[in-house]
Amino acid sequence: MKRATVVGLFRTRKGTTLRTEHAKGNAEGGFSKATGSGEQAALRQLELVRDSLADSKAEDIVAIDIAGKSALGDHMVVASGRSSRHVASICDRLISDLKDAGFGNPRVEGLATGDWVLIDAGDVIIHVFRPEIREFYNIEKMWQTPEIEDGKLH
Repeated sequence: MKRATVVGLFRTRKGTTLRTEHAKGNAEGGFSKATGSGEQAALRQLELVRDSLADSKAEDIVAIDIAGKSALGDHMVVASGRSSRHVASICDRLISDLKDAGFGNPRVEGLATGDWVLIDAGDVIIHVFRPEIREFYNIEKMWQTPEIEDGKLH
C-alpha cells in the first residue's frame, strides 16, 4: 500500500527553507486502522492524550482548540507535573501510549531537564510544565480568544 506524501516548505527566522514531509493516507485515499480519517484521528489522539495525562496524575489539564488559528495542529494540551521528575515521567508514559496506539513517534523537546516538555504528536501539541514555569510563560493566555466587554478588548 503506497502512502501519499504532503510536502510543506517552511521558512525559518534565518531565511533558510526547510522541507518537511507528512504521510496523509494511502494511495487509495484511505487511512490506517490505527488513525482513521483526519478529523476522527485528531479527536482519538486528543482523547488518548487526555487519558494518558490523567492516568499519570498530571494536574490542571487544559485542551485548546487551535484548528484554523494555527497550522501547527488541531489541538493544544497544556498540563502540569509536580516536579521535574514527575513531568518527565508523565511525558515518557504519553510518548509510549502514542506509539502503542499507532500514532507514530512524536517529536519531543525538553525531556532531559523536565521543566517544560513539548511533544509534537502531529494533530495534537502537548506542553507539560512544572507549575512555576507554566505560570511564568502563561501559554494558555496566548491562545485564548479575546473577550470583548463594554466595547473594550480584554
